[in-house]
Amino acid sequence: MNGNVPEIFVVSGGQGTSGERIVRSTLAQFKDVDVPVHIVGEVRTEAQVEAIIEKAAASGGLIVHTLVDSELRSAITSLAHAHNVTTIDLQGQLLLHLARLLGQQPIGQPGLYHRLREPYFKRIDSMEFAIDHDDGKRVEDLHLAEIVLTGVSRVGKTPLSIYLSMQGWRVANIPLMREVQPPKKLFEIDNRRVVGLNIDPGQLVQFRQFRQQRMGLSLKNTYSRPEDLVEEVEFARQLFRRGRFTVVDVTDRPIEESAEEIIARVSKRLRDAATPR
Repeated sequence: MNGNVPEIFVVSGGQGTSGERIVRSTLAQFKDVDVPVHIVGEVRTEAQVEAIIEKAAASGGLIVHTLVDSELRSAITSLAHAHNVTTIDLQGQLLLHLARLLGQQPIGQPGLYHRLREPYFKRIDSMEFAIDHDDGKRVEDLHLAEIVLTGVSRVGKTPLSIYLSMQGWRVANIPLMREVQPPKKLFEIDNRRVVGLNIDPGQLVQFRQFRQQRMGLSLKNTYSRPEDLVEEVEFARQLFRRGRFTVVDVTDRPIEESAEEIIARVSKRLRDAATPR
């Protein structure tokens, strides 16, 4: 492989997401290359364009852009030519062709696609967040969650987290065990966003025994022993009181119903705190 690998500057009036995706998917077609890719977003002025051109010229780099503003596209083309910098316009030709085909000029607003699809992107971001913060992972990020679910094993934290994330909520969940101290962070974040999941011990016994049977495990241990589960549920309730968390009982309730109550309760606590008295 040639050792002189050029840097690539992805320039956009928005976040640069589409341009970066195209560049990286194209680079994937080449073996054993490590090309530096710089994302330069929110480019709105000719001065920004000039600064990028100078960086690319100094490093012998290549500019790939998705600028939709016609004046900025013209500026980047002429300035790049003056500095002997190669530019690749990912949208210009398509915009011109569609303008002729559709008989109208493009709006020229950067980031418009992302704004129109914002609800979709929010759901994807929320689902990724829920997966990354499932079962006590990445506790240091708890303050970034809009809802934090906590409770004992098999109370339904993960399915509720995923369901809520599909509604656009960033959710983390923290398991509670008597023999393990809960993370300090759980009691340091905004307790209005923390929801303790309560369940009848009798139903919890059924859930845990079902899990043991599916995994081929013996039922003769504390994981599903009724007297131990009564103490475990009470331990969780004490922690809920200690943290002054919202408590939602999930006994004999479908996920959708529990999720609706969680959203309603958390939203109300946040509204009440914001309302001047």
